[in-house]
Amino acid sequence: MNKKWMSVTLAVTLGLSLTTSSISFAKKKEDLKGNLVIAGGALGSSNKDVYNEFISLAGGKKKARIGIIPAASSSLKSSQSFKKDLVTYGLNEHQIEIVPLANQDFSGTPEDESKWRKNANSKRIANKIENYSAIWFVGGDQLRITDTLVKPNGHRTKALDAIWKMYREGGVLGGTSAGAAIMSDVMITGGDSLGALNKEFVMKNNLKSGEEYEPLHIEKGLGFFKYGIVDQHFDERARLGRLVMTALNEKTKNQFAYGVDEDTALIVNNKQQTVKIVGRSGVSVVDVSKAKVIDSDKAHFQDVQISHLVSGDSLNVSTKEFFISDHKDETNGYEYYEFKPLDATGLFTSYGRMKEYLSYSLIDNSTTDAVKSYLYDSQGNGFQLQFRKTENTKGYWGYKDGQKDDYSFTNVAFDVEPKKVSFKENKDAFSEYKQSTFKAPVIDRSRPVKGSLLIAGGSLGSTNADVYKKFIDLTKHKENSKVGIIPAASSNLTSSKTFKEDLVRYGMSAAHIEILPLSVTNDKKTPEDESKWAKMNKNNEDLAQKVEGLDAVWFVGGDQTKITASLLNEDGSNSKVLDAIWETYRNGSVLGGTSAGAAIMSDVMIAGGGSYDTLASGFTETYDGMLQQEGGPGYLERGLGFFEYGIVDQHFDNKSRLGRLIAVSNEKGDHNKLSYGIDEDTALVVYNDQKKAEVVGRGGVTLVDLSKQVKSPELGQSQYKNIKLSWINQGDLLDFTTKEISINENKDSTKGYEYYDHKVPPHSGVLSSHGVLQRFISYNLVDNAGAASVKSYSFSKTKGFELNFRKTAETEGYWGYTDGQKDDYSFVDVSLDITPIHVKID
Repeated sequence: MNKKWMSVTLAVTLGLSLTTSSISFAKKKEDLKGNLVIAGGALGSSNKDVYNEFISLAGGKKKARIGIIPAASSSLKSSQSFKKDLVTYGLNEHQIEIVPLANQDFSGTPEDESKWRKNANSKRIANKIENYSAIWFVGGDQLRITDTLVKPNGHRTKALDAIWKMYREGGVLGGTSAGAAIMSDVMITGGDSLGALNKEFVMKNNLKSGEEYEPLHIEKGLGFFKYGIVDQHFDERARLGRLVMTALNEKTKNQFAYGVDEDTALIVNNKQQTVKIVGRSGVSVVDVSKAKVIDSDKAHFQDVQISHLVSGDSLNVSTKEFFISDHKDETNGYEYYEFKPLDATGLFTSYGRMKEYLSYSLIDNSTTDAVKSYLYDSQGNGFQLQFRKTENTKGYWGYKDGQKDDYSFTNVAFDVEPKKVSFKENKDAFSEYKQSTFKAPVIDRSRPVKGSLLIAGGSLGSTNADVYKKFIDLTKHKENSKVGIIPAASSNLTSSKTFKEDLVRYGMSAAHIEILPLSVTNDKKTPEDESKWAKMNKNNEDLAQKVEGLDAVWFVGGDQTKITASLLNEDGSNSKVLDAIWETYRNGSVLGGTSAGAAIMSDVMIAGGGSYDTLASGFTETYDGMLQQEGGPGYLERGLGFFEYGIVDQHFDNKSRLGRLIAVSNEKGDHNKLSYGIDEDTALVVYNDQKKAEVVGRGGVTLVDLSKQVKSPELGQSQYKNIKLSWINQGDLLDFTTKEISINENKDSTKGYEYYDHKVPPHSGVLSSHGVLQRFISYNLVDNAGAASVKSYSFSKTKGFELNFRKTAETEGYWGYTDGQKDDYSFVDVSLDITPIHVKID
């Protein structure tokens, strides 16, 4: 699908009556020897698993002969980039050709490529295609592909006949984004979940509409994938609603429908009648065979079955049997979590995307059998979405890429019911808010610090070379540096051993890396009782002397209160080992940590609480262990103070911790300093000698600035006006003294050159497109000329918050490409107002 959202001027409500053309390009019973690689869009150049799979199916590095069809794009750039990527993965340039097939003139070239349309009926081009072992369709607009390869009368061109012949005889067809959409017989060419659930369907697209949602537009695809309907950019653009409605509309009850996430591919083996998942995210599988339509005039149904498969999982499309990767264990009866999840209502909901929300809040949670979310327009007209466990629901969990949670699940029931949601300002909604009695420690900063910090937001992938190499480079002697790993936060030694293995993999000497005996928790898998380590060792002179000789100290993730318990004396004073850590840090060593190991870095340590609950209820003086990290009022303890420039929070975007960071910073932070929300698999690297920082890794850092917020007696409790938010990522720099942000030079300003121009419905739950904070603001506000502000509503029962994100004169957006052709945004000084509200649902 094109990056530009497609919209329509005429929304024709046709109920469930719209059907595609009766012409099918696939023979229903033909024997297909070829395979498919269906990528969901934003395929990263570094995604070696998908590239290697495509090359292998195409005949391998020596035999592959690949044709790239550029028709979907408006330029040759994506085709040239894909060719370059294939060469990077081992092919020779002479094995790859860009096939001259298009229906429009490309930008940036002297040739008029619109003349290439006639090549679709060229026998020479057809013969060339027949000799390829693989074809790849780049992304863009899927209608350009079908318009190029299908005659006006709906019949095949010679080029399409040749593609079918090659595929039928064993060739592989692949494509990304638009190149995925054309794969099934039913091709979704436009629409979003809200438009589809409103049962608005159109026959033609028109780019001039200003509607908040886009009606569903279905055309005839090329039919290479004969096992159901395919959709793409699935979780990122929250397309579950449109895929379900398409499946119900097309009456495909005997087949599944497949939603492929970005940077992920569905690999189809026609001989074995299996599909498998490869890549960095997953594929949602929709089954409407048991759906009960309650009201045929509205999107009101029950018992659609949703499954989600990830890399290593597979499915037999003939028997409909799921096969889950053997590295995962069933969660049924062994659920890890026991918290009461809030409904997924907006940007304060932890795990706000569908897969993450269902995995943590429902599948791996023993306390609940159903969770809800909502989807509605700015007038409150919309739908309640319910996801339920049934006797057929199964969950699976394991680790991937180090110690990242890896979930799959099957047969979650999905129900939709029309609802009207209304909001009214209520300044007194949270009058029982409790302020924190916590007092921040006084840290001795009389001596300058020469060392650096690497503060990682959690879920640090073993493959995240940029972060690991940065940590090693910061140490004094690089591969020969001495590193101490503090395991205290974890319940066992596994994460410490894994981090050591990762450092060795990136070039450090195993002999110079030691796991330090500091813990208050026993690892049940070892004969020793590690729970005694802290009491025995934190004031041990020999250990303190050893620590002073280290070039780096790393704190693993887990429970941050266990780190402080292992390094502080009972009276709150520093232990000898903590003094030694400070000494080596002042002398130039690097301190690093992930998750809990990031939380301890600032003076004020956020130990628990959720965004909604902390903003609504305030703070508690009691701590309920790890469960409190999934919700509840805020809980603060003393941090170790290595980071002197403000308050740090972690797992930031994935656990939606903006609200709690704002509440903590408002009460306990210095309003002249920024606060920092660090995303997973990402690090804030702090250079104390320069008083500067940079971002390294796969996510970003949210900067919260309370220095310009409006303070007035008229504001109610938990009400804020004019909070400034910025979001920076890899290659961006921050000056702590001036608060000046330097954006990666590879990005261009979006101000005055916004790519999008559309109205935006509120962010309301798991089917809100671009569901996490930075994506929602980047796509819908800073790079959108059609919106001066965007809203999100987060609520529980009758109370909640309106979040209003606004552009001001100071707001700047920046965009570029990263890792192939993935959108890469930063933004500066977006204004946020938070208003308590009363909520009514009819």
